[in-house]
Amino acid sequence: MNMFRRLKVTMGAALAVGLASTLAVHADEQFFPLQSYRVGPYAAGGTGFFGGFIDYLNLINIRDGGVNGVKVTWDEGETQYEVERGVEVYERLKSRPGTAAWNPLSVGIAYAMIDRITKDRVPLITINHGRTDSTDGRVFPYVFPLLLNPYSETSGMVNYLASREGGRDKLKGKKIVVLYHGSPYGKETIPIYKLLADKYGFSLEQIEVPHPGNEQQSQWLSIRRAKPDYVVLRGWGVMNPVALKTAQKVGFPADHIIGNVWSNSEEDVIPAGDAAKGYIAITTQASGAEYPVLQQVIKAVYGANKGNLDDKKRIGSVYHNLGIVNGILNVEAIRTAQAKFGKRTLTGDEVRWGFEHLQLDPARVEALGAKGLFHSINVTWDNHEGDGRVTFQQWDGSKWKVVSDWIAPDWAFLRPIIEKSSTAYAKEHGIKIRASGEDPVSQ
Repeated sequence: MNMFRRLKVTMGAALAVGLASTLAVHADEQFFPLQSYRVGPYAAGGTGFFGGFIDYLNLINIRDGGVNGVKVTWDEGETQYEVERGVEVYERLKSRPGTAAWNPLSVGIAYAMIDRITKDRVPLITINHGRTDSTDGRVFPYVFPLLLNPYSETSGMVNYLASREGGRDKLKGKKIVVLYHGSPYGKETIPIYKLLADKYGFSLEQIEVPHPGNEQQSQWLSIRRAKPDYVVLRGWGVMNPVALKTAQKVGFPADHIIGNVWSNSEEDVIPAGDAAKGYIAITTQASGAEYPVLQQVIKAVYGANKGNLDDKKRIGSVYHNLGIVNGILNVEAIRTAQAKFGKRTLTGDEVRWGFEHLQLDPARVEALGAKGLFHSINVTWDNHEGDGRVTFQQWDGSKWKVVSDWIAPDWAFLRPIIEKSSTAYAKEHGIKIRASGEDPVSQ
């Protein structure tokens, strides 16, 4: 019987390698369950992001032999960006040993997981997306909207528009239209845009585009009639190139369309052709493959024919680089936790502690080969996002060019709003608000 079991494990491992995924079956492995989407209308984002994430995990194994000797492993479950499929993958993979963190890259799936991951005590990473109030680690100890949340993104967007106009006071009397994806993700920023419009005195119209966004003629005819100074494109997937092409048809200039963080990729602009030239979008990480960490991925991972992207031209693209950065953040959280708990396979709670103490200043970012790729991150027990710094890039017809400094959101304005929402959530769900240094397990 023991020989039969060993044979089953060996055959299973061989099959996993053939499928380009790995299984956590040993005590010295840290497992990442991946709720990826490689088919459907949002496949461009899924293949780029999860491709970059897996490429970085492969780099850690090939170059370093794992994180302090602990191999990182993963297995994928296809969600097609659908909530029901995402939950099914969660239930199917959650019992695997050594689970480090969940990274669904989907607002809908993330919302459906919050109660589950809190009960199971494994961190949920919602890089650049998710519930805004989950930034408040006092109430959401297991959720980490790393780099930025929808409200800090919105504040950064408005601060950038203010810089173009010569100051925040110059926004008064301006007209802004927000064109948003008809999903929980798209609707997340409706309240904060209203608050910022009231604060700075610009007029605001918010227009929904039904999923997936293939038809926008009526929305852009409304925009043409409104004659706004700027259009904020809060899109996703096929909605973005359709928006740019339709804007060109109605005569709206591309350099007055400002895309959000999920409207900033090569896959958003290349299909739009000339209509995208001059278009500007926010980003938390630069594009390009010139950074040392990307060069190491090319040499060590793709040189060993273990790269995850089918099209090598996508190495260094926006989505791929976001996956690389996400890999860095996950791995460094493990490394941080190992410094406290030991160089071994960690529990979900221990990895959560690592994320809550994730401090990557510019010097550490440079040491990781990512100087210029992203700025820094400073996560604390009560701020699960970091500093929320963003920059802006413009499409010149063939590549992205950075056109701003790193811009910080208005935290003095945002934090009370976040805490009001998180406190209401805590009251509604009977959650005790953590005090400094309090372990959520003890609640």
